[in-house]
This record gives sequence, structure tokens and C-alpha cells, in this order.
Amino acid sequence: MLTQLAQPVDAVFCCLGTTRSQAGNAEAFRHVDYQLVVETALTGQRLGAQHCLVVSAIGANSKSLFLYNRTKGQMEQALRAQNWPRLTLVRPSMLFGSRAEPRLLERLSQPLFGLLPGKWKGVAAKDVAQTLLTQAFSPGSGVKILESDQLHCSHRL
Repeated sequence: MLTQLAQPVDAVFCCLGTTRSQAGNAEAFRHVDYQLVVETALTGQRLGAQHCLVVSAIGANSKSLFLYNRTKGQMEQALRAQNWPRLTLVRPSMLFGSRAEPRLLERLSQPLFGLLPGKWKGVAAKDVAQTLLTQAFSPGSGVKILESDQLHCSHRL
């Protein structure tokens, strides 16, 4: 979609993500959570964007034994290697909010994630969106990582 734009852009927002279960296999999961995110950022950069804002995940770590966390960590590394003037990575814990398809386990565990302390506490998807917008219109440079406990709209960023 970005490749169809003729005018330059100021910022790129990328909130792509799936689960291995939804994707069907590890390769398809990695295509969405790594390849598409990195390609979207590169396209935005070619169109003149100076700020890339991306939803990653709590526990993102390129050396993780877990596919999800490892893929998110590798995606973050790839974005850093693109040398953005400004890169904002948000790492939410469990996201609360309505979804197109029901996820029973997530729904049952939401009360628990709402009680957890600090960065492990779940966060509303609308708070993540508000944080991204706030960051896009705030001055700054370099890489900024915001953990889940910094994504609640009641907190100052």
C-alpha cells in the first residue's frame, strides 16, 4: 500500500502482528511479524519518513528460545539497522480490546494480566494507539523503547 503513495510521508506506523496458530506455521508467522514489518519500514524510509513507530512485544529478544520473542527481537534489530533518525518501539504485554475472532484463552486470562505489576500488566489496544500518536507528535530523536507500563494513557510519556 505504501508503494502506491506518490507524496512523501513524515512517519510510518506499523502495528502488524499475528500468532503462529493464526499464521499456520513458523515460516508464515515470521513473514508477517518480521518480513512485512521490515519491508513496510523500508518503504516508508524511501518515501522520506523520518520517524518509524512499531508495535513489538514484551520480551522481544533476538536470542530467545521462543519463536515469538525471538522474531520480535530480530525485527527490532533489523529496524535499528535501518538507521532511522527516530525509531519508537512499543512493547505491550497482553493487549485488551475487541478482536475480529474470539480468543478464549486470552479472554479468560485478561483478569490476571490486569492485576500483574509493572510492565507485565496488560494494556488496552486504544492506549497503545494513543501512545503511538502522542509519540508521533512529540519531539525526539534516536531509539525509544516503551514497555507496557508506559503505554497506559494515565502515565506521562
